[in-house]
Amino acid sequence: MSSNVSESQRQEIINKVRDKCLKKSCGALKQLGCVFRRMDIDFSKKICFEELKEGVRIYGIDVTDEELRILFDTFDKDGNDYIDFNEFMNALKPPMSPARVSVIDEAFDKLDVNGDGVLKLEDLKVVYKKNVQRHPKFLSGEWTEEQTLQYFLDSLDTPGSPDGMVTREEFHHYYAGVSATVDDDCYFDLMMRSCYGLYK
Repeated sequence: MSSNVSESQRQEIINKVRDKCLKKSCGALKQLGCVFRRMDIDFSKKICFEELKEGVRIYGIDVTDEELRILFDTFDKDGNDYIDFNEFMNALKPPMSPARVSVIDEAFDKLDVNGDGVLKLEDLKVVYKKNVQRHPKFLSGEWTEEQTLQYFLDSLDTPGSPDGMVTREEFHHYYAGVSATVDDDCYFDLMMRSCYGLYK
């Protein structure tokens, strides 16, 4: 149905959906991913066209059925009427310069104390303690250190279904949204280094 659509038209629709997501918030792409995960009742990590249409509608992204069909066909590479929603979400992720990807990876590696590729509460207790002690709710006594660390971890985790662990991919998804709100590479680098105590 959309075989005559040019690559630039396909990219334009991807950009349109991405922009509409990012106007909601820097964490919007993760939230959209969560909508699709809830639909994945058989844990196949695949969705059909109707599920894509419903997910986009639930999340309030205004695109036409024709645009959605083009988007779907772009990712349905084998023509089996299903798309891998992780691949779809990766395509929506705003492009980042190598410098930004590098500093995000540097932050992840610093937080990943035991080097297992997953951030957990135990990792944060080792390297994020100073940041916790500056959080207003910790300073007021409303939250304990552990509650403050858990809040930070949950903010990076998959919305709606946090599992207490953050993969490198989830960390990238979160900071891709943040990156889209920062124009300058140098400022983004400075922000990340300041937040995570990274030193050149």
